[in-house]
Amino acid sequence: MRSKLKRFAENAEAANVIQPGKPLFDKIKGHWHELYFKNKNPLTVEMACGRGEYTTGLARLFPQRNYVGVDIKGDRIWKGARLARQEGMQNVAFLRILIHHVLDYFAENEVDEIWLTFPDPQPKDRHEKRRLTHPRFLDMYKVILQPDGWLRFKTDNTGLFTYTLEVLQARPDIRDLTYTFDLYESPLQEEHYGITTRYEQMFAAQGEKIKYLKFRFKD
Repeated sequence: MRSKLKRFAENAEAANVIQPGKPLFDKIKGHWHELYFKNKNPLTVEMACGRGEYTTGLARLFPQRNYVGVDIKGDRIWKGARLARQEGMQNVAFLRILIHHVLDYFAENEVDEIWLTFPDPQPKDRHEKRRLTHPRFLDMYKVILQPDGWLRFKTDNTGLFTYTLEVLQARPDIRDLTYTFDLYESPLQEEHYGITTRYEQMFAAQGEKIKYLKFRFKD
């Protein structure tokens, strides 16, 4: 508990953590470029970013792009936010909210790319609406994404991946859907840029195949 409190206190003082009670929290929608990043570089958002391995990993590789990691767990995003500050990354921010409220913090077409990396699979049928690839979340992503923006999804969970494919293939507004059930034996392997999360390392060590897909919405 003491460690968590210390992390929460650090987040409260950190300029790269945007959360309730901070001046930018209620003003940032539609103004990420001007109010936070101070540039017009493309914006990538990692939903349910956890420790921010992808947010910081991509930001390190592509300094000409901006990155926002979104998660409700302050003790998790603390790690990515702290790393970004230690490395002097000016193209990284973390937003502490529930994904359900994402439309309150990103304007229409404000985001150029979305990553979903190893979200909770929510395997029980009664929790289907909590899955981050459920149609209600896809509808939110469609609003904030640029018309040509990619949504990229990576998971070890076969059930969630199969469910997601079924949802996407049933929608008339999906285009350019490309996927693999074994990323590391696929031509798509280079698209993850060698970045791995803690969960990915753990499940891959257990022999789980890593699944990956990408798609765009039709206008």
